[in-house]
Amino acid sequence: MIVLAVLRHDQRLADMAGGNDVSESTVRRWRDELIGLLAAQAPRLDRALKEIARQGGEVVLIDGTLIRTQRRTGKADRRNYSGKHRSHGLHFLALTDEKGRLIWISAARPGRTHDNTAARHDHILAHLRAAGLGALADLGFRGLDNDILDPVIVTGYIATRTHKLTRGEKEANRVLAVGRAPVEHGFAHLKNWRVLTKLRIDPARTTHLLRALLVLTNLEINR
Repeated sequence: MIVLAVLRHDQRLADMAGGNDVSESTVRRWRDELIGLLAAQAPRLDRALKEIARQGGEVVLIDGTLIRTQRRTGKADRRNYSGKHRSHGLHFLALTDEKGRLIWISAARPGRTHDNTAARHDHILAHLRAAGLGALADLGFRGLDNDILDPVIVTGYIATRTHKLTRGEKEANRVLAVGRAPVEHGFAHLKNWRVLTKLRIDPARTTHLLRALLVLTNLEINR
């Protein structure tokens, strides 16, 4: 319960230690042990996609987001700065089913990481093809799937200086936006854990934290 309070309400370790008559190092150890145990239960990408296919699903939703972190000194922290969000943080990808239920979370990467770069690193396109699934994505994933005849990742159309969207393309974008809407619900459920509001945890531990919160989020939703 102490660790859940830390994760849900972002309670400081020293405050939880003082209120429960234990040392701060003990609370930190409990937190790290529980995060490790939960993260180990998070599904792998290939298994998560195969489970969706087994249940009769046809598509998943994919998106990337940023978790804000405290700014740290030194040149090494520059890569954590996201120009898109104008903030320091860590980037991660998430997949949900068509209803917005989180099924997989990627490793946490520097904030300047592009969605496509992260997706290529995790071989998401290959895993989708292997599972026989498609994915709905925003324009940040444009160019990830260059198969014109049989695309797996659908990203919609983009207007340029030389090409204005046709009525059909605008309608296709509208339908895609409606279909993608549930992925935001998945992120919202995850970010109910206020420890993600502005991370104070070691960035190296963030991947385990995210996957632990994925497990807790789904336990909470399924309860």
